[in-house]
Amino acid sequence: MQFFNKQDINSLNKIYRINLINSCSGFKSANLLGSISSEGKTNVAVFSSVTHLGSNPPTLGFILRPTTVPRNTHRNLKETGYFTINHIWEDVIEDAHHTSAKYPDDISEFDMTILEPEFKGDFKAPFVKNAPVQMAMKFVEEVYVPSNDVMLIVAQIQELYVKNELLQEDGLINLSKGNVATINGLDTYAIPKFKKQLSYQRPKPIK
Repeated sequence: MQFFNKQDINSLNKIYRINLINSCSGFKSANLLGSISSEGKTNVAVFSSVTHLGSNPPTLGFILRPTTVPRNTHRNLKETGYFTINHIWEDVIEDAHHTSAKYPDDISEFDMTILEPEFKGDFKAPFVKNAPVQMAMKFVEEVYVPSNDVMLIVAQIQELYVKNELLQEDGLINLSKGNVATINGLDTYAIPKFKKQLSYQRPKPIK
């Protein structure tokens, strides 16, 4: 196996180090976050750091890099208090990835890709049309992590939309049936397939 100690990692070429450390944690969720400004300008951006924080109340979180540069998603969700999380699926991978491009504030990524905004009911922020799983989120808090100069954004699910064919009787969302993507590192996408669902595990008898 290739071995890297801390000194090795710190001395690596910047791009090599970024790719190495971003991929060593394993496959990550691939999501599009939809938001809207107080002036009504839509925004959609790819994120690979969305994670489950708790089921009751239903809470998710994601990581934002420093706000020393413009972060439209962060600004919009702080202004309005709402945003959406939408799973990326196989058919839109390239356009979903393109939302990471830095456009001026007055340009919506929806206008520069095949992605379409979808508004549902009275919810303020746009969903991504045809996403297999769509979540309406309410901003709760942000937690600054000084050791790495990042912020954990905490939000609660207000509404959840799941395509019928993905939802099992036990409540599990079978993402494989929706060809939902994952991200390996920063720019590599994969479509995982359902392998096996295991039962709740209890300790074996100790002899």
